[in-house]
Amino acid sequence: MFDVTIIGGGIVGLATAMQLKKDKPSLKVVVLEKEKELVSHQTGNNSGVIHSGLYYKPGSLKATNCLKGYRQLIEFCDKENIPYQLCGKIVVATGEEELPRLEALYQRGIENGLTANKKLSAAEICDYEPNISGVAALWVPYTGIVDYREVGKRYASLFSDNCGGEIFTAHRVTAIKRKTNYSEVIAGDRTFETKLIVNTAGLYCDRVAQMGGVNPDVRIIPLRGEYYELSEEKRGLIRNLVYPVPDPAFPFLGVHYTRRITGGIEAGPNAVFAFKREGYKKSDISISETFSSLFWPGFMKLMWKYWRTGLGEFYRSYNKNAFTRSLQKLTPGVQKNDLVTGGAGVRAQACARDSSLIDDFLIKEDQLMINVLNAPSPAATASLAIGDTIAKMIADRF
Repeated sequence: MFDVTIIGGGIVGLATAMQLKKDKPSLKVVVLEKEKELVSHQTGNNSGVIHSGLYYKPGSLKATNCLKGYRQLIEFCDKENIPYQLCGKIVVATGEEELPRLEALYQRGIENGLTANKKLSAAEICDYEPNISGVAALWVPYTGIVDYREVGKRYASLFSDNCGGEIFTAHRVTAIKRKTNYSEVIAGDRTFETKLIVNTAGLYCDRVAQMGGVNPDVRIIPLRGEYYELSEEKRGLIRNLVYPVPDPAFPFLGVHYTRRITGGIEAGPNAVFAFKREGYKKSDISISETFSSLFWPGFMKLMWKYWRTGLGEFYRSYNKNAFTRSLQKLTPGVQKNDLVTGGAGVRAQACARDSSLIDDFLIKEDQLMINVLNAPSPAATASLAIGDTIAKMIADRF
C-alpha cells in the first residue's frame, strides 16, 4: 500500500514527489509515467523560458507560484549546477495602439515586485536588440533560459536516489477503482493500492480525473505550438528574448523570439488546434480525441466566437510567407529563407463549459484525489512552488 501515487512524470509531478518526500520522508510515494522516459511531453517540448511573473494577475495562483517558484528554481539550479542564464527580454509595442497595454503590463510588473523593469523608447530598443523595430518597449531583466528537461530529471533523481521514492516508467494508467479509504490504480501489468492519488497527467489530466470518479467540469483542449528556428547565419539578428505585447483575450498567442540554452534562436509559435492530444505533427490525428474536443460545449462556443483568430493561426501554420510577415513586424530584416523548421509542443489548455479558457492554475481535490487540471506556462518555472503547494495539501491529510 502506497501513501501517495502521483500519475504523470512531468516537471510538476516530479517536483511534487521530491518536495513531498523532503517534507514527509516517512511517506511511501510512487510516480507512474506512461512513457519509457520521464518529462517526455509538455516539459520535454518546453521552450525553456524562466518566467519572471510579468503577465499574471497579482494575487492569482499563477502570480504567487511563479514569483516564489522563480526564486526557488534559481536557487535549485545554482545548488545542482544546472546551467541557466538570466539574459532578460524585451516586450515590444509595434504600433501606437499597443502603448496602453504596454503601460498596463509595466504597472502589473511593478505590482508583482518587478521593480527593475525599464521602459524603453523607440531609440532605446536598439541598445538591447539592434534589429528589432517598435515604437516602445519594456525591458525585463529577470527573464532567463534553462533546459527544463534537465531540471525535471534532476527532480526525479533526487526523489528516487536521495529520498527513497519509487518511479515506474512505461506504466500507463488504464483504470482507477475507488474503495472506501483507498484506491486501486491499474497501470501496466500491476495494481497499485494507494491512500491518495495526485493527478498531474497534463494533457490527459481530465481523463485521469474521470477514471477516478471525479467530474472535472473542464475539457483539455490540445493547442499545438509550432516553431521555426533562425538559420545559423542569421542567429545574430536576435540577442536574447523578444516578445510582442500580448492580446488579453489570448495571452499565449503571438510569435516571439527565444534564445535556447542548448543553442539556437527559436521563432514562434503558431497556436493551432491539435487533432490529437499528443499531436506534435500536422499528420498526428486521433478521431476520438478530435471529437472529444470539438463536441465539448465550451469549445464549440469558443470556435464560433473566435473563428477568425483560429483560421488565422491555421493559415500561418501552412503558409510560411504569412509566418514570416508576422515576424517582420518585430524584425523587418528577417526573410523567409532565414527560417528553418523547428520543433513543436502541445499546450494542455483547460476549457470550461461556458467557453472560457482557464487562465489560472486549477487544482481540485476530494477525499481520495488531488487533481491538477490546469498547469500551463509558467508551470515549469513555478514547479517547485506548485510542488510545495500540493505537498502541503497532502501533509494536511497525513
